[in-house]
Amino acid sequence: MTAPLRDPANRVSRRAITLWLLQALIGFLFLVGASVLIASIFSGTDWAWVPRWAADNAWWLPVVVGVLTLPFLISEPLWRYAVHRWELSGDVVYARSGWVSREWVFVPVSRIQTVDKQQGWFERMLGLATLEIRTASYAGSSSIQGLDVQVASRLAEDLAHRAHELRDDAT
Repeated sequence: MTAPLRDPANRVSRRAITLWLLQALIGFLFLVGASVLIASIFSGTDWAWVPRWAADNAWWLPVVVGVLTLPFLISEPLWRYAVHRWELSGDVVYARSGWVSREWVFVPVSRIQTVDKQQGWFERMLGLATLEIRTASYAGSSSIQGLDVQVASRLAEDLAHRAHELRDDAT
């Protein structure tokens, strides 16, 4: 009998909600914009392959797309904030992420090769960073998004220092 995984101890920054909301808003605007473009192309056309009812009611497409995607625009950032967590305990980095699907990642500090701190445009604007942890394993790298810049810098330094100490002990 196995016990369920406990939540990692640390949440990401609350400003990550704004980051994820901005990212979702861009996707929302792209979808609605594309549906407006499609509706304007098909509106009132006399093409034989377009049903008459579709050409006459093409303006409904952006409305339907907007109504169906708006709940996701609002709920996704909040849900991601509730799920995304991280923890550095002993010699393991433990992170949980995801929205639709969940990912639990355990990275032994002794396997870490590089630790990179990245900031996209929105992340810089909000004072956030993503920590990219690369290992030699087949899985490649793991990342922790939505960290405060100072927390990401401190965590990167701690991981680099611990990884260096563990490698020196192993040789």
